[in-house]
Amino acid sequence: MQEPVIRKLFLAFIQVHILHHAKKEPIYGTWMIDELKKHGYEISAGTIYPIFHNMEKDGLLSRESVTVEGKIRKYYTITEKGCDVLNLAEQKIKELGSEIGR
Repeated sequence: MQEPVIRKLFLAFIQVHILHHAKKEPIYGTWMIDELKKHGYEISAGTIYPIFHNMEKDGLLSRESVTVEGKIRKYYTITEKGCDVLNLAEQKIKELGSEIGR
């Protein structure tokens, strides 16, 4: 079931996943789609790239284009602002998890 309210909630979770992985190493669309699939998210390229672009526009990610096997691949890494947002999200997630677990 992909009700709009569920989709909106999961979008926030997806963005936290993206920041987490972009902090560890540069990421790109198809890799992130596969990673999210491991966590039960079914997301397409038509969805992931607008998310990347919005996060870049918001200053959370930076992008670098690299030619790989004759094709341009866009790699995304976390910015300082993205790190700050991820740290805050982690604190809030831990707090919520503790509250829900009671």
